[in-house]
Amino acid sequence: MELEAEFTSEPFRGEGTPPEHAVRAKDAAERAGLAVDFGPLGTTVQGEADAVLDALPAIARAALAGGATRFTLRLGAPDGEPPVTPVGARRGSVLDRLIRQVEAELGAPLAELDRPGKQRAVRLLDERGAFQLRKSVAAVAEALGVTRFTVYNYLNRGAAG
Repeated sequence: MELEAEFTSEPFRGEGTPPEHAVRAKDAAERAGLAVDFGPLGTTVQGEADAVLDALPAIARAALAGGATRFTLRLGAPDGEPPVTPVGARRGSVLDRLIRQVEAELGAPLAELDRPGKQRAVRLLDERGAFQLRKSVAAVAEALGVTRFTVYNYLNRGAAG
């Protein structure tokens, strides 16, 4: 069984050289043989469940040894079940309608999309003004089945590319 872990270590910076604690955590994940997606606000690792679970203590220790003051973790199956209605996106709200439109356009609930699909969904939502709405990042993150930090990573990549 595959398992995905998303983690952030704080303090974090959105731009520039990544902090030492984030780099050390990424390096520990790579040494464990996990697939790593490293971003300025968080890192996602994926692999066999036992490999991910066995690597987590070393990843957390590496972040703390590198100066992290906080280590936040989310674990789940890579293809987690989508929420019925994301928190902050009450059924019928503007944000809920935007999410449903993007899901219809992409042909699947946001949580069922692969990573490139999720990045495209964030880009589409951003183009439609979704992130101008209050608490939208948290609601979109929940709909995608990722952390807020991952949504910020996707937004930063869209601005850079």
